[in-house]
Amino acid sequence: MSKPVYLGKLLLHWCSNCNVPVLGKKCSCGESTQKVEVTPPGDIRPAFQYDIDNINAVSMKQFNAPLIPEGHLVVMNKAPYDDRMEEIIVDGEVLASIRFEIEKLKWVLLPRLPGARRLFEGKDLKDMRGWVVLDSGAVNFILKGASVLAPGIVDADPEIQNSDETVVLTPEGDIIAAGRARMPGADMLEHKRGVGVKTRWKGKPEKLNVPEGGQTWNDAVEANSEILDRFEEKAHSFIKNVNETVKKPVTVSYSGGKDSLAVLQLTSECLENYDLLFADTGLEFPETIENVKEIEKLYNKPLRTKDAKEAFWDSVDNFGPPSVEARWCCKVCKLGPITQIIEENYENGCLTFIGQRKYESDARAKSERVWKNPWVGNQVGASPIQDWTAMHVWLYIFKTKVPYNVMYERGFDRIGCWLCPSSSLADIVRLKETHPQMEKRLNDYLLEYAERMGLSKEWVDHGLWRWQTLPPAIAEVAKQKGINIIPKSEVKGNLNFAVTSGYRPCREGGMSAEGSFGIALDMELIESTGQLRAAGKPAYIEGVASVQHEDDRAQIFASGTITARGNDEKSARKFMTNVERSVRRALKCMGCGVCVGKCPNNSITVKDEKAIIGNKCIHCGACIDICPIVKFG
Repeated sequence: MSKPVYLGKLLLHWCSNCNVPVLGKKCSCGESTQKVEVTPPGDIRPAFQYDIDNINAVSMKQFNAPLIPEGHLVVMNKAPYDDRMEEIIVDGEVLASIRFEIEKLKWVLLPRLPGARRLFEGKDLKDMRGWVVLDSGAVNFILKGASVLAPGIVDADPEIQNSDETVVLTPEGDIIAAGRARMPGADMLEHKRGVGVKTRWKGKPEKLNVPEGGQTWNDAVEANSEILDRFEEKAHSFIKNVNETVKKPVTVSYSGGKDSLAVLQLTSECLENYDLLFADTGLEFPETIENVKEIEKLYNKPLRTKDAKEAFWDSVDNFGPPSVEARWCCKVCKLGPITQIIEENYENGCLTFIGQRKYESDARAKSERVWKNPWVGNQVGASPIQDWTAMHVWLYIFKTKVPYNVMYERGFDRIGCWLCPSSSLADIVRLKETHPQMEKRLNDYLLEYAERMGLSKEWVDHGLWRWQTLPPAIAEVAKQKGINIIPKSEVKGNLNFAVTSGYRPCREGGMSAEGSFGIALDMELIESTGQLRAAGKPAYIEGVASVQHEDDRAQIFASGTITARGNDEKSARKFMTNVERSVRRALKCMGCGVCVGKCPNNSITVKDEKAIIGNKCIHCGACIDICPIVKFG
């Protein structure tokens, strides 16, 4: 599991008098608030009805009882995890977490003690699921930190399966622990040894106290009115000051998301003249396009837009599916349209207010509030809501009643390209229900690609296409399920190579190039020939090779994808070319020996009709250009 990252202050408090969330120590009613301990970074948000319904549906399936009572405000807090996980806060308490587990391909509710008490207190265990009753003599051991051992269990739900979430009770029915089962419920009563439940939360019995509900988000807006006023005032001052300093035509980047909507509304409150910028990547939700039209009509400002149309689908066969490491789609579908918009409409550039917030990522937390955009010429970017959490944004939207994208109400975590590899698998799976035709188009392509690369349907189902190199926890899931993650295919005929380059808009710093042969590569052959030494110093791990030469570095993946980074675009492209040619030579070499005489350090030999570059190579690259495969291939 990912470690918590502090990107700013943890601001969630709760007013017990009003029973609403407050983003500070004092509620507008005059009462002091209590801090709610959430997991960093603490980018809290309101739960929509879909979220609540999903939580209760999962809770019913696991425990046969809903977690969230009707009429109570729910706050969600995104927590670090391998896919999507959010903490559930109700009445000022963290009741549970809900996460999408890649290995199970489903949502799982992980109750904490306050949530477990709400689920089980006063209930007949015959009507419940997922419960374990301890022997009274084992209670103190559990409270001191021990796991629940099978000999200490006097009763258990026989339907419990290994790895199910489980609530632990005393013989009197008090909840003292919650965790994950380590054996089936039937075995817990029969085994004389072994761990029955690995406890995650434990504590002494407490009396259940559920405050009265009936609050609305309008009540929360009122409770936070003074805090919102301060944040709005700072944002207004920022917008005015930057506008007076930069002295360029003002634009607002609108994506159809909540953050850009808040920035647009803030800008409209203090500036008269500005344009809207919208880059249609061709991968937008239809609902996003409709929202953009609605916003254009509402604000009655010029909308500068470009449509990438089918650019993604026209390019995907050349580059393969986009991944976290190689988001070539950003350059093809996003950078191109934005650059064209700026060049065609603003001769001397423009100032663009952008919905960037530090709570979103470490890179954005370190970003300046005003910056010169390195990937779009003549654009100065500025972020008026850099210090806002998602809750600030939503309360402001609720206050101003501006029309937001309905996709947030349908359970989506982020609004943007619907097939972005940075999306959670939960969101991609959700597409089957909300946009089945779009999901089918993606899935059909991925299945065809997987078959061509010698990969399985499970590789597609579990979303493993989103990485060239799997994160450790995801790699462990693949290992446990026996899913092959190393592409394999035969090299036949010419090796075609497609490349795109430019600034990496979704990551911090550097110029990059991404390219692909479109087929799997024989990494063992590449390593054994040593051909990558011609481009730089290589290193190898399973399915991946890396090469570094001075400040330039590249990665070659078994899928056929190559990524390169340099200090400038020219450097990145040149290094990419040398690496690409070295790969081509390794795969196509016939052992003609032309390169042997060209090597100034006598580092090349021919063995078994293959040129082998040895350890004495100084990475001068002299052998690359002379190679017939490069000159005539």
